[in-house]
Amino acid sequence: MALAFVGSAALGAAFGEAFAVLYSTVKDVITKTTAFKPILQQLKSTLDVLDPLVKDIQQSNRELGRSEKETHDLIQQMNKGVKLVSKYSNLKGWKHFVRYYYANKLRSLDEALHRFFQIHIPAWGLRNGIEVLRGVSDLCAQTNSAEINGVLPCAVPEPPDFTVGLDVSLKELKMELLKEEVLMLVLTAPGGCGKTTLVKMLCQDEDIKGKYEIFFVMVTKTPNLKDIIRRIFCHKGDRVPEFQSDEDAINHLKQLLNRIKQQNPILLILDDVWSGSESLLEKFKFHMTGYKILVTSRTAFPRFSCKYKLEPLSDEDATKLFRHSAILQDGNSYIPDDDTVKKIVKFCGGFPLALEVIGSSLCGESAATWENRMQNWTSDDSILDSVPEDDLLKRLQSSLEFSDKKVKPKHEIIMKECFMDIGSFPEDQRIRVASLIDMWEELYELDEVGTIASLLEISSRNLASLVVTRRDASEVGRYYAEDFVLQHDLLRELAIHQCRQEPIEKRKKLILDISGNNLPKWWTEQKQQHISSHLLSISTDENFSSSWCKIQPPEVKVLVLNFQTENYTLPEFVEKMEELKVLIATNYGSFPIELGNFQLLGSVPNLKRIRLEKVSIPSICRTLSASRSLEKISLFMCHIGHAFRNCSVQISDALPNLREINIDYCIDLVELPAGMFDTISLKKLSITNCHKLSKLPEGLGKLRNLEVLRLRSCTELLELPESTGSLHNLVVLDISDCLSISKLPKHIGELCNLKEFHMKGCLALCNQWQLLPSILDLEHLKLVVCDEEMAKRWESIMEFRTHCSRPHIKVAEKYYSLKWLGNRF
Repeated sequence: MALAFVGSAALGAAFGEAFAVLYSTVKDVITKTTAFKPILQQLKSTLDVLDPLVKDIQQSNRELGRSEKETHDLIQQMNKGVKLVSKYSNLKGWKHFVRYYYANKLRSLDEALHRFFQIHIPAWGLRNGIEVLRGVSDLCAQTNSAEINGVLPCAVPEPPDFTVGLDVSLKELKMELLKEEVLMLVLTAPGGCGKTTLVKMLCQDEDIKGKYEIFFVMVTKTPNLKDIIRRIFCHKGDRVPEFQSDEDAINHLKQLLNRIKQQNPILLILDDVWSGSESLLEKFKFHMTGYKILVTSRTAFPRFSCKYKLEPLSDEDATKLFRHSAILQDGNSYIPDDDTVKKIVKFCGGFPLALEVIGSSLCGESAATWENRMQNWTSDDSILDSVPEDDLLKRLQSSLEFSDKKVKPKHEIIMKECFMDIGSFPEDQRIRVASLIDMWEELYELDEVGTIASLLEISSRNLASLVVTRRDASEVGRYYAEDFVLQHDLLRELAIHQCRQEPIEKRKKLILDISGNNLPKWWTEQKQQHISSHLLSISTDENFSSSWCKIQPPEVKVLVLNFQTENYTLPEFVEKMEELKVLIATNYGSFPIELGNFQLLGSVPNLKRIRLEKVSIPSICRTLSASRSLEKISLFMCHIGHAFRNCSVQISDALPNLREINIDYCIDLVELPAGMFDTISLKKLSITNCHKLSKLPEGLGKLRNLEVLRLRSCTELLELPESTGSLHNLVVLDISDCLSISKLPKHIGELCNLKEFHMKGCLALCNQWQLLPSILDLEHLKLVVCDEEMAKRWESIMEFRTHCSRPHIKVAEKYYSLKWLGNRF
């Protein structure tokens, strides 16, 4: 291979040849080696997307006669990369640290490519390059179910930072799985015993992740075969076929797996499979070479012979885990004598989940609190004394005592209520923080800050996990749309168990999981069942036919509807909910569906917040014309082409109290009606990841009370209207990752109350932006978040600002991943 390309050759040829040789070498090696393929595949994915940009650079260099200096270092790195890839593919017999060295070199090359293109595309003004990036963003939008918050749907989750007592089990499980005759291996243990953690560790083993292409699928209590297979197709980036039946879906999956295993053996992990799902597992059993299935379940399925039983932790390991969970990071926590710790360890029975949750609940507590908790347990208590899951739930209840110094007394009850509310959403699903904000503001008067504080406290006790997808530098307008919460299914059972301590008619929270059309017996027996719940959550599966029975829910304030069917109808009792403040309707299927009886919402007099996900929306102003209390509308992945059309009345007249609109990942949004901007009550407008939106009406300037305007990742949006300068109450302006915005409004300096300006990833703007004198008039500006090149321009502008303090110019954190081309979820 020719490696010395720079010399006196033309820049375009040198750069293009270096890239082409690297690209060809990576593709060639990937087909011939199975070792460490994930790293090579990551590099290939980068090269796949950047290939058209390189051609654009070559053409641009020929036309402009650009010098070698800017690309010299990258060309050298690519030349070295060719050698690295070749060496890396022949390291089978080398020591682990040698292979680790080369792996890090390859990762550095991948990061260098990302850095180079992010910086130089806007600097060079590569319009075609920006078009390619926008095209990739559109592809991201069309296949938006392929990733959730930047994570592929079948990606293996990271194991916990601290684990203990699983090394022997890991070796034994690996040995069983790799036996030639094993097609399906069932890893079984009670809930909370560490099955999923063990599998996550297995997937990090070099002999497993270096050999297999792994698909990690979380299986719910009511699994949907087609949905599982759709996720596998999405994970591979393939177009998802329209399955005519379960059998058709299985046939398509078999074809896909046959194609994949030509290059890599396959490991399919089906995590948390429930009792009664034997027939589902049978459908995934394809007798083909290079294909294995690993199942985790609380049930040891008799039909399958290959099993591995995970035992609880030994007393020694359990003690280590408990002490780790009960000690603060600074090591200052009170820990009682060894006899007390032994009693707690015995009480937890070696169950990691119980040890972590109870340890966290005692972390930082006084000796008196420890003693008080201990009085509730007898020395002979053990989780293993009865049915494990049932008894474990009883033990975990002690961790729900929030009466400690970290929580003010008046919030003790609220913290416990918040934990139980998280159980309103289906198991193994990501729970949007934005949904919890809506719920808790109306139920407990918690604002966004209070909600996050509550989630952090719950997370610190290991009762759920708060996942913040990006570290937002915002000091005023924090962006929560991409943050979510995860909860172990056993902890969800604990939340529901707590809700069921009273009779149906007296429960303040009623959480129902309905399989098929099997409504609860109490519901079908009572013609007009009265309930006094403030929170009503109903989850249904793909077989539900919307055959509702009547109930009387006059006190319900929050209604959570979780569904999967292709046709779904709102229950008629919705119009009887006179106290309803919040509706959260989430479609967990693959595609948006029409929501029947949507017009019923117009009859709910006190409805304040509506959040809809994967729903096709009819005309909002016509349907909700009587909902004069409505303050907030959130639409996520919805079809909203008709949502703001065909209005017989102005939106401002129909919804006079509307204060916030959030539209996210609505890919059919092309334009917004001018009438929307007559809604002068609006304070927050967030339109994000809408890749077909190209223009905002000049009427934007009418929103004189607007405080937050967020337009993240609207990649086709060309400019902000000149009337933007009339938004004198605007505090936060966010145009991050709007690739096509090439200029700012001339009178942007008239935003006299602007405190934050987020503009990272604005490639066209970075190239075209001239120094606007009016920028200096933003006297209250405290924070600017942008890319490195733009930061230099801001710094040069601010040198002329002498009459008031300069804003903090923050360079946005770099994400060395192609996900910056368009935020996925």
